[in-house]
Amino acid sequence: MHETIAFARVEGQVLLGAQDIYARGIAAQAVRRRIGMVFQQPNPLKMLSIFENVAIGMRLDGYGRAAIAERVELSLQAAALWDEVKDKLDHSGLALSGGQQQRLCVARAIALQPDVLLLDEPCSALDPVSTFKIEELLVELKQRYTIVIVTHNMQQAARIADRTMVFMVDRTQSRPLGVLVEEDVTNKIFTAPSDPRTEEYISGRVG
Repeated sequence: MHETIAFARVEGQVLLGAQDIYARGIAAQAVRRRIGMVFQQPNPLKMLSIFENVAIGMRLDGYGRAAIAERVELSLQAAALWDEVKDKLDHSGLALSGGQQQRLCVARAIALQPDVLLLDEPCSALDPVSTFKIEELLVELKQRYTIVIVTHNMQQAARIADRTMVFMVDRTQSRPLGVLVEEDVTNKIFTAPSDPRTEEYISGRVG
């Protein structure tokens, strides 16, 4: 997301399969085709219709008209949005509700059929009903995609995650750093964590 910014500094490796995506010679656009991203706030592209919001990645990738139309429909169906928007595909994506906008962003992210789908607190700005729909959608999509979701909602992690990683900030260092405290199957994390810091966090003693 930031490799073209002059002052950005990257340390270590980020592996996609066996490939370090920050290695020399790796094209940023090629990486972005393999990784879909859904942000905390729904962000439909303002000047584009519902159809074009989903189609834009395929247009940039050189897909033909028929292939785009088919993939847009399939992506909206996969995002559980097709039945709600199929008669107004030419309307602005901003005309949708917050939950619908977030599902539109999911459809846009999966249109190029990425290897991995990343979600940054995708339900934090949504009401409980919309949150439930997004969670239902993610449970369905994880059958087809590798999904990594960041959430501060422990109940959400317990409901939808197969494996859970607990990160905390180590404030004992001169420069506070995020550390991986524990990683395991979700049920074990929430019922019998190995690290006392995880137990303190899920019990509410620290936050």
